[in-house]
Amino acid sequence: MRILVVEDDEKIAGFIAKGFKEAGFAVDTAPDGLAGLDLALTEDYDAAVIDIMLPHLDGLSLIEKIRAEGLNTPVIILSAKRSVDDRVRGLQTGGDDYLTKPFAFTELLARVQALLRRAGGHSEASSLSMGGISVDLLKREVCRDNQKIDLQPREFSLLEYLMRNADKVVSKTMILQHVWDYSFDPQTNVVDVLVCRLRNKIDKDFQKKSIQTIRGVGYVFRPDA
Repeated sequence: MRILVVEDDEKIAGFIAKGFKEAGFAVDTAPDGLAGLDLALTEDYDAAVIDIMLPHLDGLSLIEKIRAEGLNTPVIILSAKRSVDDRVRGLQTGGDDYLTKPFAFTELLARVQALLRRAGGHSEASSLSMGGISVDLLKREVCRDNQKIDLQPREFSLLEYLMRNADKVVSKTMILQHVWDYSFDPQTNVVDVLVCRLRNKIDKDFQKKSIQTIRGVGYVFRPDA
């Protein structure tokens, strides 16, 4: 999954980005509101973390512009402002959640995961399960037919993305957008390599092959294959 972080404090931005990357997310960062707006309108994100006090364009104005463009990307607002009025204003502007500074990254991660579940229609679920494959989104664990499968963070992200889009064909470009950040060179065969690695772990030793190639188009996760 791909996250946009808009934060002008370089230390905080680095801390957040490092945490999300270690959790298997692709992360893009922007140091000010205008840069964040440009990324939000040109790239495809699963969620965004936006600070309120930003140079050039403040966080609330950024969210208003994003919503005005019809983007429903889930947004968590970061702010040192703790009053009820500030929280209400942030949520009324278009934010989906509000987290005050200082914060623990584990809480931020849990809130982002909750927003992603709600956006995917899984308001209470903390896992994905289909085709004999179970994914614990909180513990980052995968099992197939009760057999534990160890995945690297990027493999886990790819599996999560494919399962969230089950029975939908996703192109290599779509995978690049959601599993890597925007600066990654798309002229490589990295997607094919990652899909091959994932297949070797979740399909090779099982009769049903859940990940299928649609030649010339991309890949599809078919739980009932």
